[in-house]
Amino acid sequence: MKQSKLFYKTKKEDSKQTDALSHALLTKAGFIDQLSAGIYTFLPLGLKVLKKIEEIIRQEMKAVRGQEILMPALNPKENWNQTGRWESFDVLFKVQGANKKDYALAPTHEEIISPLAKKVILSYKDLPLYLFQIQTKFRNELRAKSGILRTREFLMKDLYSFHTDEEDLEKYYSKVAESYTKIFNRLGIESFKTFASGGNFSKYSHEYQTLTEAGEDIIYICNNCKIAINKEIKGEFKKCPECGKPDFREEKASEVGNIFKLGTKYSLPFDLKFTNKNGEEKPVIMGCYGIGLTRVLGTIVEVNHDDKGIVWPKEVAPFDIHLLEISESAGKIYKELEDEGFGVLYDDRQDKSAGEKFAEADLIGIPLRIVVSSKTLEKDSVEIKRRNKEKLELVKIKDLVKYLKS
Repeated sequence: MKQSKLFYKTKKEDSKQTDALSHALLTKAGFIDQLSAGIYTFLPLGLKVLKKIEEIIRQEMKAVRGQEILMPALNPKENWNQTGRWESFDVLFKVQGANKKDYALAPTHEEIISPLAKKVILSYKDLPLYLFQIQTKFRNELRAKSGILRTREFLMKDLYSFHTDEEDLEKYYSKVAESYTKIFNRLGIESFKTFASGGNFSKYSHEYQTLTEAGEDIIYICNNCKIAINKEIKGEFKKCPECGKPDFREEKASEVGNIFKLGTKYSLPFDLKFTNKNGEEKPVIMGCYGIGLTRVLGTIVEVNHDDKGIVWPKEVAPFDIHLLEISESAGKIYKELEDEGFGVLYDDRQDKSAGEKFAEADLIGIPLRIVVSSKTLEKDSVEIKRRNKEKLELVKIKDLVKYLKS
């Protein structure tokens, strides 16, 4: 992508509209644009990162046998009445359509997935079943804040599992827990599996928390095994629930994912049952597993930056390489790199000084910077610098592709 054609605009000043560093950097670097409180446009750079996050999550959901679907965001009131959440869900967006028919803009999809699964699940032979989607959600937050960490419209992955019994649910729950750890490692953020309140069915659920000063949660991390406890239930634990040690440290964190054992909470209201091997009718046991993609994107920036700008982890960076043209054309190198399959942002702009280009490259935060200038061409070379390192390297142009692939 030629930077002269890219739809974005960097800003010299930090945004004064936020208390989150991620919002300031993403806005300043031209990744997002704020339409209103809690409502954002993802510009080409931001959307590229979001799609990378989405694909990593999709790969790992398929690895735990999830089948992808896409459910409607517009939900009939009747479904939410069925579970009693039309009145009790305090951040539910409610809209009225033709003939004064009431709808909800879905913040979650238990009310839709349960009657949908009922159309397929008849006997024990149809179970277990795992369905997930990546879809826009809506929550009527009283106070949207911290940039894209707490918004009114956001992208979320929700996985739902359906089981014959609690034992089968427990096995899958553990498998997804392992998958979540893998996902966050791939995304470049350390997450702590955190005990939290479990709701009606299970005594505990689990959150995945990442340490950041922008976080809204307080967690207590076991210094021995790294399991954490949410502040809301800390009083129940004098010792770590995993290793039994009493040694905790208090940290500020942001929730990036959660997993729940739902039991029959959303199957019974919709009469979601199956016939077992003995011909008996039993309620389906359910679990749900969520990750907020837009929230994750903000969290990645919260923990991957320096005083110059964003430092993207390799797997989610918008491009592999930022190619800077300084006084001499880099067009031939750009074409060669693209032909070899690299994602390249090519700074071909003629109206920017070298200093401006370097500063903007640091702000945008692509992992690898390659500079082509008259000075480097004198040695038939290019200058290479990793975003998270200070060291500069000269690499011969003829060896460049081989160097990058190694």
